[in-house]
Amino acid sequence: MPPSITIVSVPREQFGRARLSVQSILDSTAPDAPIIYVDGNAPPELSRDVAATRSGVAVIRKDHYLSGNVARNLALAQVHTRYVLFVDNDVQMWPGSIDALVKCAEETGAWIVGPLYCIGAPGGRQVHAAHTEVRVVEEHGRRHLRELKTNVGEPANKVRAQLGRVPTDEVEFHCLLARTELFEALGPLDEGFLVAFDHVDLCLSVRKANHPIYLETAATVTYMPPPPIALSDLPFFLLRWSEAWYRSSLQHLCEKWQLDPDDEVFRDHEKYRTDHRARLLTRSAQMNRMIEGSLGKILENTLVRNLEHQTRRRETDRLHTY
Repeated sequence: MPPSITIVSVPREQFGRARLSVQSILDSTAPDAPIIYVDGNAPPELSRDVAATRSGVAVIRKDHYLSGNVARNLALAQVHTRYVLFVDNDVQMWPGSIDALVKCAEETGAWIVGPLYCIGAPGGRQVHAAHTEVRVVEEHGRRHLRELKTNVGEPANKVRAQLGRVPTDEVEFHCLLARTELFEALGPLDEGFLVAFDHVDLCLSVRKANHPIYLETAATVTYMPPPPIALSDLPFFLLRWSEAWYRSSLQHLCEKWQLDPDDEVFRDHEKYRTDHRARLLTRSAQMNRMIEGSLGKILENTLVRNLEHQTRRRETDRLHTY
């Protein structure tokens, strides 16, 4: 019987966890399951190491940084199975999780299934995200996004016992199983989202099409954020969490779904972005002075502008090539 799932690993914000992440995928799936590793300007030896981990691992390499949906769409063009599992390259897959996700989709008919998301060092068991309620509501003639996350910060075992398998409004691209017919019906992932709102847009689109989304806590992953981070990964991290990428993505979301950009929920997303950067940068006094000082701000802004220009120019070239 041919495999029913293709696993796609894409860059999130760094490359230093990629080997561990890919190995956890290999340990959790059948030997014949297709795996596509998308590499956006990682150290060249990383691609070679990943390709050598097992025969049948396909590598798509670009010599510039990629946003998440651009990377996923590159892989989607090569997916020919019933399901596709997107996994960020800084996520550790727990044993049995891939089978549990597929089983949930088969038994519920869900178009999208997400696992219980933990956060921390490898093996971390503190919940990062679980069940989420998301609604678009109209008040005084304006549309607002309402988002409520539950169980954040709680132990994984406790949340797993409480929730089990449950319908949800939203899961995240840290690890997300989708039926490939979803993309036949809705089209490719929206590349206008550079950061932060790509999963929000996909889940709103699936729910608008009246298809279910499930959380399956029998599947668990651990997102392994920096610090630490390699100095060579810092440009990608700064681009990924730059104000320019965030503002562009927020504007695109609000225009697409007619949302109020002044919503309090977006202030929460902005706080996450700035806090996430601060957690990394303030761990190193020297790096903090370099990046957060006045001269550092000028250097960072110049770096981000240059990276954005290179990324957009090369992606335009790619679109013209196809």
